[in-house]
Amino acid sequence: MRYRLTFIAGAAVGYVFGAQAGRERYEQLRKSAQRLAQNPAVRNTAESVVTNGRSAAVKAADAATAKVGDRLPESVTERVRALRDRGQGEDDWGTSNT
Repeated sequence: MRYRLTFIAGAAVGYVFGAQAGRERYEQLRKSAQRLAQNPAVRNTAESVVTNGRSAAVKAADAATAKVGDRLPESVTERVRALRDRGQGEDDWGTSNT
């Protein structure tokens, strides 16, 4: 899925930069992209993807930590613990309140 979205985004950027239609077509595409980005359904979907991705990352990190266990050096364990503590309680800048 990620590669498909990357390809579509690349194709769109290539079209915009390679289009022979000129500035008028560029402005039309830019306005369409802005409307799409401001669409509440798109924003909510993006927020849910971010939330699901974060929860999957936490689960994967917990699973990896459980498998590795005490095999990590103490310095690495302390660094991971510090990063986890730092991330809790901060504002979530990746999502909006829409």
